[in-house]
Amino acid sequence: MRSLRLMLAATAVTLVVAGAATAASPPTPPTEPTKGPCAYTPLEDTTYSKIVPLPRDPHHTPDRGKVRVVIKTSQGDIPMVLERSMAPCTVQSFQHLAKQSFYDDTICHRLTTYPTLSVLQCGDPLGTGWGDPGYSYHDELPTWLDPWPDDPTGERKIYPRGTLAMANAGPDTNGSQFFLVYKDSRLRPHYNVFGRITPEGMRVLDRIAAGGVDPADPGAPLDGLPAIDVEVDRVRPGL
Repeated sequence: MRSLRLMLAATAVTLVVAGAATAASPPTPPTEPTKGPCAYTPLEDTTYSKIVPLPRDPHHTPDRGKVRVVIKTSQGDIPMVLERSMAPCTVQSFQHLAKQSFYDDTICHRLTTYPTLSVLQCGDPLGTGWGDPGYSYHDELPTWLDPWPDDPTGERKIYPRGTLAMANAGPDTNGSQFFLVYKDSRLRPHYNVFGRITPEGMRVLDRIAAGGVDPADPGAPLDGLPAIDVEVDRVRPGL
């Protein structure tokens, strides 16, 4: 999925200690990939990264069971169910980022309202479409999606309403950005599907989608910032 990438000026973080302002030391980026089956790999270019430690990468990635999480937003809670069997490394990474408070105080930066692409995209610490966690990992692509009707190529599939999937910038570039599907959408099966949104969460998502794209956004009226601001307070385990 296309991401908007904008250059941002770096800003120094300062700490005041005993009345003196001192530059805070940035976290040290990891340099070596993990050695387990997920192979979380540090990015060479961390210009747009919010650095976090790499996830654990055990010899056997948990691939059974469900994980309930809640995205707590300014527009209401969006409960979701993560499915390990669909994409175990993706679920593991998402849980890791949530535990690291990576998603806290971010925004959902993109709403698409095309007839064939209807998603809300979140998970970027910069809020521009550029941001990432400083690492990537391999694709876990869905093989079970139904074909999109009347697609002569047969390549495009239905990402059904309620789907939770990872955004990316090409093969094996999964990071932190994800999208929530509020209407059946037509996409090539190039995006890891790792869960679903509950009916309660869909009611919140529908309300956000109904607001449309911010008319001040250059991508308006079909693709850009949501007109209804969506601030992610935190992502936490659900009940």
